[in-house]
Amino acid sequence: FQVKSENRKTIWNTEEVPEGSEFDDTWDPREQPEYQILFKQCVGTEDVFFGMSRKDPSTACCEDMVIKIKLPETKYSDIALDIQDKVLDLRTPQKKLLLHLPYRVDSKNGKARFLSEEETLEVTLRVSRMFDFINF
Repeated sequence: FQVKSENRKTIWNTEEVPEGSEFDDTWDPREQPEYQILFKQCVGTEDVFFGMSRKDPSTACCEDMVIKIKLPETKYSDIALDIQDKVLDLRTPQKKLLLHLPYRVDSKNGKARFLSEEETLEVTLRVSRMFDFINF
């Protein structure tokens, strides 16, 4: 058994470093905003009234993840948002949120909208799990 390393001076292999660790900044004094993660699923009459599909209320049957982040006294133009497959990184002048997501998401096709009257950023991401093609 032999491990090949590209550079013999490296301490870690790239597979050993958890995804999103490049965003960790323990010295950043900004506080973390309040947030909540909600799950959303598309249902039709065949699901609600007839029970014809195999969908249930669990998160395993949800297609989308919605993250609502409270950002009081923030303008839309001050928000910097970066989405990776398992990490959400949000930064404003006053707040910072590094969120490791519970499921892998489609980071290229998400939606975000800022509800200024509620001072909330709403990020909708499509959950990308293995074998979803069987479940849905």
